[in-house]
This record gives sequence, structure tokens and C-alpha cells, in this order.
Amino acid sequence: MVDRHQVMNFRVRAQQLDRDEGTLADTAVLDLGVQNTGPDGARWALAVRGVDVTALSDTDLVLLWTVRGAPHLYRRADVAKVAAAVEPKSSADADKRIYDAAKPLKAAGIDTLAALDEIADRMRAIVSTPTVKGDVSGRLATMLPEPYLRFCRPCDATHLYEMPFRLAAVRAGLELQLDTSPPVLRRITGFRKAAAAGDRFDLIRAYLRLLGPATPKQVADYLDAPVKDVKAHWPEDVIEVRVDREVRSLLAADEGALESADSTVTRLLGPFDLFLQAKDRATLVPDAAHAKELWPVLGRPGAVLVDGELVGTWRPRKSGRTFTVAVQPWHRLSDATRKAITTQAEHLAAYRSVALSGVDFGS
Repeated sequence: MVDRHQVMNFRVRAQQLDRDEGTLADTAVLDLGVQNTGPDGARWALAVRGVDVTALSDTDLVLLWTVRGAPHLYRRADVAKVAAAVEPKSSADADKRIYDAAKPLKAAGIDTLAALDEIADRMRAIVSTPTVKGDVSGRLATMLPEPYLRFCRPCDATHLYEMPFRLAAVRAGLELQLDTSPPVLRRITGFRKAAAAGDRFDLIRAYLRLLGPATPKQVADYLDAPVKDVKAHWPEDVIEVRVDREVRSLLAADEGALESADSTVTRLLGPFDLFLQAKDRATLVPDAAHAKELWPVLGRPGAVLVDGELVGTWRPRKSGRTFTVAVQPWHRLSDATRKAITTQAEHLAAYRSVALSGVDFGS
């Protein structure tokens, strides 16, 4: 039996949210990928784990469309193994990852993995020099047959389906140029996918190491993969633990860390921080109303992490030269906790290169 507090503290420690200094090489979340969504995205996730992000550039990092088709940051040195790790495990796995785009391909008798390879070959030929996403998509629409395409009402144009486009990019050896909007794709210099990802970058093992204990369904939901495929590649070196009457798995090497983990830090987590991406949301936030506030359909806030518990949400407020952080606590906060949150807000302001005007703790 393991209580949720042990699970939360284990994840804080595993994800290194309790450290003040770190390097890219020893930052564990980069093994699984750090989602880069919104102004407080991947770089802020690294900053709250003690990495000096001011010195980072695209010689150190690579941005790829990978898990769930979202943009994720990785160490550039790891790109070959990451490309192997994010490969669909089967055609059924690829079908699930591309959502509604699989149906017309199936109807036309086109295997999804073969379709992704076809798209990748075309994309690489198009992107001989850095190219804006819309231009790549437009060219592809003239080169590929109907099962690959859809009519987009907002654009009043025919495009490739979005998820096959995104998932084919890594297969094509293409990265997203940092800090470009709309996205610019370019070739990864010297790209060659590794023959195997290895244990460190294996997505299932990385999830268990950073977001465990977990069930196959929770991992499958994170990856947008079929549960059957996840179970087929489930590690053998796991132990079973029971969390809230649910049997879950943990890598055997992490048993001691789960039993001993403790946390006494305060952090402002970005809306898409890995800590908040775990698929056992009731473990993270048992209160349904609080969960709804943290994970709305649109416009996610960040989360306030205090001593291994999520205690509220936060949003940045910028008006001209004024920058404040609006905190909505879920219960009364002590003066010491408010002071610690303010310190983290100052860290956020420095990261954004603005001066903090104050912290609004709401009601």
C-alpha cells in the first residue's frame, strides 16, 4: 500500500523539482521530452528544475513534434535515440496516434506506417532549406492523393491531416526552429535515427521513472497509444504497488526512492509542466472542483506546488510595464508559504526579463 503523498513526493524528487541547480546532461525530464507550449513552456520547466536557461541555444537543444504531436524539447545530442523512442510500435499504434486521419487511409488500403514514411520522404525533399509550416503543408497537398488530405474550412483550403504531418516530421529528420511563429521546419544536421532507443529513452520506462507508479492505461493515455501495444512492451523489472486501491507498476530500481521521498519546496509550475501531465489526475488533485479549475478545456493556468502538494493555480498578468502573478489558493496559505510563492514569482519575472510588481493571492 502506497498513499498519494508518497507518490507526489516521489515525482517531485524524480523530476528534480526539489533542486536549485542542474545541467542539461543531468536533467531527467529531458529523457521523456519537455513540452513547449505557451510563454511559460519548456524553458520555464527547465528553469524551475535549476537549469540556467539564459545560456541555452539550439546548439544544446532540439525542438521536435513527438508525444501526442506536441512540440517537445530534447538535448540535441540525444536526437537519434529520441527519434527511435517516439516511433509507433505498430500500425495500430500509428492509427491511434493520428486520430481521424487513419480512417481515409484504411478505406484506401494504405498502411499507416507506410503513409507516414511517404509523407516523411516528401517533407524532407521539400525542406531543403528552413521552410514555414504552411508552405510545407501547401506543397504536400499538391503531391499526395486524397486519402492524405482534408478540407480546412477556416483556411478555405485543402491540407494534409495535422497529426500525420506532425508525426512524419521526425521521421523526415526535421526539427522546429526555436522561437518561430508560425513554425519553421529545417533539417536536423547529420540526422540518422538510432537502431534502438535504449532503456533511458524508452517512453514507457521514462514515464514509470518520472510519473510512476502507473498502469498501462495511464501510460497509453499519455502516449495516445493502444493499451495493447503498451502492455506488449511493458518492462519486466517492475514491482506492483497499490495506490488508492488501484494496482500500479513501478520500476524495481525506484522502490527505495518511493518509500523515502520527501519534499519541502515551493514551485510555480507552467500549465504543461510534466508534473501536471500525469494521467492519474485524481491522485494529483483529489478535489473535482479544483481539478476542473486546473485543467479547463481552454486556457490552462499554472499550478502552485508546495511541499509535494498542489495547493492552487496561478496566472501571469502583464499590462504595459506591470507584471503581477495572480494566485488562486485552494485553502488558506501561511505567511511562510506566501513568502515562498512570492520568491518563485520573482524567479518567473526574472525569467521573463520583467520586474515583478506584486503577487495577488486572490480570496
